[in-house]
Amino acid sequence: MTAVLPAIRDFEAAARARLDPAHYDYFACGAGDEVTVKANEAAFARLALLPRVLRGAGSPRIGVTLLGSRAAMPVLVAPTAFHRLADPEGEKATARAAAAAETVMIVSMAATVAVEDVVAAAPGATLWFQLYVQPDMAFTEAIVRRAEAAGCAALVVTVDSPARGRRDQDVRNGFDDLPEGMRCENLRDDDRGTVRPIVMSPVISWEHVDLLRRMTRLPIVLKGVTHPADARLALDHGVSALYVSNHGGRQLDGVPASVDLLPEIVAAVGGAVPVLMDGGIRRGTDVVKAMALGASAVAVGRPVIWGLAAGGECGVARVLGLLRDEVEHALTLCGLASTHDLEPGLVRRC
Repeated sequence: MTAVLPAIRDFEAAARARLDPAHYDYFACGAGDEVTVKANEAAFARLALLPRVLRGAGSPRIGVTLLGSRAAMPVLVAPTAFHRLADPEGEKATARAAAAAETVMIVSMAATVAVEDVVAAAPGATLWFQLYVQPDMAFTEAIVRRAEAAGCAALVVTVDSPARGRRDQDVRNGFDDLPEGMRCENLRDDDRGTVRPIVMSPVISWEHVDLLRRMTRLPIVLKGVTHPADARLALDHGVSALYVSNHGGRQLDGVPASVDLLPEIVAAVGGAVPVLMDGGIRRGTDVVKAMALGASAVAVGRPVIWGLAAGGECGVARVLGLLRDEVEHALTLCGLASTHDLEPGLVRRC
């Protein structure tokens, strides 16, 4: 990657030129008519910033601490599957870039590199582990134990997937499995010697959250919370953080944009736990808007994949660096000394 790419959208164009078209569509597409995919980005365009002036704020501080994990910026790497489709080094390259950026990478259960190998490839990286609870709780526990043993600092439990999303582009392309020699390495079953499929099950309930809470001492983050009533229930079940997400529009089409859902979830928990969000973030100004509306930090998925496909580890590093620089620049122009100074009055809906 030699060309200067000044914006996230440039990385997407570069990634599209390099990826197998079916693989690009897998990463880019959403469920149904992709109403939610489009809404995630469009919602940020409807939010305007109201900067303060003459504040003498100096260079802004943008570091955050979440569940005991320190990040140099409020942008985390969201859990996304199949990184080796974008680059041969896959999740290892992504983890090294995240470590260099001093931020948290959430490793997907559907990673194409085993969590132990991700850790080994990026010493010093701060990793959390994303989990789909499996109906076989013994197998679920085995995955959790692997994540713990590898040194992951939190468990991010995806709760918006009682069934798989229906993505028309994947059907058109006939994309329903990984290429030969590539597997979801965190799903290897030592007892069977095989790689199990991920089972999306409608029987998963709050009881399973309770089972996980008893199973591990790791902080539990619930990813995919969109309804305030569920946010309040989550507090009753002892979760450590909530993660507002509509799965990047890849599950149920027609769900509102994540940033539009964010304020109600923040209000529902009343500061009791951190609230993260993802969906549609393509600029540092988007990060600032989300944090002004109450997010403790944000996570980015597709932009990281575009960076990985465009330039491997270097591409991911550039994407994360670009977002960091844009966040600092936006805070400076808003007259703020820190992300902690962000508040809803700095955002206006238009």
